[in-house]
Amino acid sequence: MPRLALTAGEPAGVGPELLARLASMPFAAALIAITDRHLLQRAATRCGVPLQLHEDDGQPHAHVPGSLRVQHVPLVVEEHPGKPDPRNARHILTTLAEAADGCLAGSFAAVVTAPLQKASINDAGIPFSGHTEFFAQRAGVDVVMMLASPELRVALATTHLPLRAVPAAVTAGSLERTLRIVHAELRARFGLAEPRIAVLGLNPHAGEAGHLGREEIEVIEPTLARLRAQGMSLLGPLPADTAFVPAQRERYDAVLAMYHDQALPVLKSEAFDRTVNLTLGLPFIRTSVDHGTALDLAGTGRADPSSLIAAARMALELAGRRGCVG
Repeated sequence: MPRLALTAGEPAGVGPELLARLASMPFAAALIAITDRHLLQRAATRCGVPLQLHEDDGQPHAHVPGSLRVQHVPLVVEEHPGKPDPRNARHILTTLAEAADGCLAGSFAAVVTAPLQKASINDAGIPFSGHTEFFAQRAGVDVVMMLASPELRVALATTHLPLRAVPAAVTAGSLERTLRIVHAELRARFGLAEPRIAVLGLNPHAGEAGHLGREEIEVIEPTLARLRAQGMSLLGPLPADTAFVPAQRERYDAVLAMYHDQALPVLKSEAFDRTVNLTLGLPFIRTSVDHGTALDLAGTGRADPSSLIAAARMALELAGRRGCVG
């Protein structure tokens, strides 16, 4: 019976309500929420769903719909839905740290995260780029962000960077590290013996033979050639505007995009409620929703839990494939 850690993200966002709704679903796992128990109870009341909370005792109890085990991390101040308070930034980071450390220690098979508000944490004077970077630093490893739906997998060469900073960040060394991680994780986590990865160009039309930029010629193409010689199946660099047409999709198992908004709009427009955010390269499984804190919906009880449910199911599937029991 795997133990899945759940974090609620931004207390004033929809995360706590999503956890309350997730708890009503059947799962062949023990679900442990790492957050403030009173926050969860208030969220359940707002959603109109019954929720029984029990202190986590470290054991793999079978999940009972309508209940959650809790590792209590108290809020600094009570939440006001839709209005993030930077005073709760330390609470949020503590929940992430406890989840990561529990995974590293073998207490959890995976962590599933609800969305948080990066700006609120930075407003507290704590530099913070996102879940992906936090977990990478905590585990001391290089990681890759991937979003996956049943139809499409998209990994990112760069994550939460301003667009003007992207070209300098796409180096031969970083691109090779990223492709090695994606290739290894597609084999280990998704069971693909010989994964085929499509790599997008950085510039329009993949640089148009150097007329629209030289990154493809000077960085991307040589890196792909070097890795192909070592046995990787790599397509590209492909123009991003045609890489997702049906005829192209038949040729690959995953896509590596150069920056955040190059490919994710395609994925989210097709399968927003079925897409899961994964962090590849960690020594544990981490999945998350593919959306933000939805502050306009917080407190209304109307937030759709579909993406969080998909994230929990994928975490359970990946944990089973790797033989993790927590």
